[in-house]
Amino acid sequence: MIYQKNNNSAIIWLCLAHLVNDIYTGALNPLLPFIATKLGFTLGLATILVGITQICSNLFQPIFGFFADNILKRFFIFWGLMLSSLFIPLAPSAPNVFLLTLFMVLGSLGSSFFHPQAIGFINSFSKSNCSRNMGIFVGMGSLGFALGPLLTAYIAQVLGLEKICITGLLGIILALFMFLFVPKLSCSSERIEKKEFLKSFKEIFSNLQINYLMIISMMKSLVTNSSCILLPFLWQSMGYSPFYIGLALFLFIFAGAIGSLISPYLEKALSSKLIILVSMWLPLPLMLAFSLVYKTQAALSLILFAFIGFITMLAQPVTLVMAQKTLPKYKSIVAGLINGFCWGTVALCLSFLGIVAQKYGIINVLVILTILPIFASWIVLKLKES
Repeated sequence: MIYQKNNNSAIIWLCLAHLVNDIYTGALNPLLPFIATKLGFTLGLATILVGITQICSNLFQPIFGFFADNILKRFFIFWGLMLSSLFIPLAPSAPNVFLLTLFMVLGSLGSSFFHPQAIGFINSFSKSNCSRNMGIFVGMGSLGFALGPLLTAYIAQVLGLEKICITGLLGIILALFMFLFVPKLSCSSERIEKKEFLKSFKEIFSNLQINYLMIISMMKSLVTNSSCILLPFLWQSMGYSPFYIGLALFLFIFAGAIGSLISPYLEKALSSKLIILVSMWLPLPLMLAFSLVYKTQAALSLILFAFIGFITMLAQPVTLVMAQKTLPKYKSIVAGLINGFCWGTVALCLSFLGIVAQKYGIINVLVILTILPIFASWIVLKLKES
């Protein structure tokens, strides 16, 4: 296999793989309240389970990114998609909490394998349109994350939770196609500088720009993660069906995908800093409006919820590309930090969110969490434009 700069075919296959991988990443969110009812565990334990899987899915990404930056092969993108495809679809069929946790952890590790190397490959295969290609890649992942809840909720409502396992075939087939059509990097085309583990991470974490971008990514993750974890339990308590919950999450994340796709074009018209500021300030008024109408105006509340997803994800490609341009020799590690580690760190903090929400109310907790990005938005002024 020969590596070619600006390899559009490889970029297309990587974007398709991202779409399918993230279908599994978002597949269980609308089903957890119903899996919890089936196996007999509480909202508190459910959020702990989600926290554990988010940590496996995200927190280890920089480590896998380090190894991905030091190899030419496609190990992580292939086996990452295979693990996600095999184990996430089995989770709803688990007969007990132990197997449910095991399936969720193994499937989540697949996502952690896949993302850093895939993002690094997008950068390597792009020539002059890296921001555009990254926007498409992120948008396809967001679209997959949106389709996952809709697909699995529909199958669960029509065929039952146990039939979710059939969705695994899609990812397995695509992983095989990706193995055939996404080339390895060629030594003659791109020199892979061998990096020392501790030295690499010391250099990255000592870079102020990277630290600022990580905090920004954490703030965005705070809003999206908490919304996707808690609101399905709120809607279930209000008597809504699995499909309704899946549809709501689909709208939220699909709107985020649209935000990711148009983000590079807005960046050219406006600026990176302005886009990031908008994504940190607007979720609060939107969440306040949602809290006022979700009981009485279901359609309007769904529109507001979707708009929160759009605004929050608007800055994701911008922060990724800005980070990779800051330290281009650490493409996969930086991608793992911004796209994974930050989300996993937030997930660790949110592991006991369900217990807090049970005591103080889901809506109250969500409103408070959308305030935090505003307090952190001063960091944007410290960023250097890419």
